[in-house]
Amino acid sequence: MNKQTHHTDWLYTISPKKSVINLNFKEIWYYRDLLLLFVKRDVITLYKQTILGPLWYFIQPLFTSVIFTLVFNNIAEIDTGDGVPAFLFNLAGISAWNYFSACLTGTSDTFKQNQGIFGKVYFPRVIMPMSMVLSNLIKFGIQLLVFVSFYVYFVFFTDLAYNVSISVSIILLPILVIIMAILGLGFGMIISSMTTKYRDLSFLVAFGVQLLMYGSAVMYPISLIQNKVSEGVLPNFVGYLIEYNPMTTVIELFRYVTLGAGEFSVVKLAYASIISVIVFLMGLVVFNKTEKTFIDTV
Repeated sequence: MNKQTHHTDWLYTISPKKSVINLNFKEIWYYRDLLLLFVKRDVITLYKQTILGPLWYFIQPLFTSVIFTLVFNNIAEIDTGDGVPAFLFNLAGISAWNYFSACLTGTSDTFKQNQGIFGKVYFPRVIMPMSMVLSNLIKFGIQLLVFVSFYVYFVFFTDLAYNVSISVSIILLPILVIIMAILGLGFGMIISSMTTKYRDLSFLVAFGVQLLMYGSAVMYPISLIQNKVSEGVLPNFVGYLIEYNPMTTVIELFRYVTLGAGEFSVVKLAYASIISVIVFLMGLVVFNKTEKTFIDTV
């Protein structure tokens, strides 16, 4: 009996990555079941042992919007524009901001939280931060439904939203979501890679995200900052920092396409897109570099 050993091609060859930017879509597609498993884990386990469970997806943006409306619009008297309800204005900003911040904070702990899995089995490491972005997209979809519900209420059942309108620019919404996703993913991968050596950074992330929110026009229109700068109330550099923050652009455009508030700018959209791609590529480079040696430093 002739025993022959058949040599078949290996499905994968695990070797050191040579390219600086490495994102193997074919390999990621092959591991798509694992990606979906991580997404399911992120969505289900987060609120599994809580009393209200998924209701937190609804409660958090609503309570934040109410507080912002009371503090910034009623007490600080920030004007959101005639015919644009302050609550709806804030809910739009918070819905967009929540997705970006969740992607950023969720991916910023990738190496530290998953060191046990990473040290035992091979799979494309970038699947882990990608799963956070996708699971947060589900949460964003739920919060978007909350926003749509209040939009319908204010537009069709009250007289407060007489200046609110949706134009053809709503088709840009998926582009804005992609910008937020890759921007949060990029920053998250950079921070995650740095926290393998500098643990202090993980404590600064939550604090830094909170500060960034105040510099991203979440609870005020960008026109307010422009007016304060022109009046000399705010220094020019503060105005530049807020205006050229890519998330300010995304939130302003999100309000424009959903509420018709503010102004639309192709230049700003292109600027935010370019910055997000650059940040994502930088994050990918740092992530791939850290992936090779992180197990020795974590």
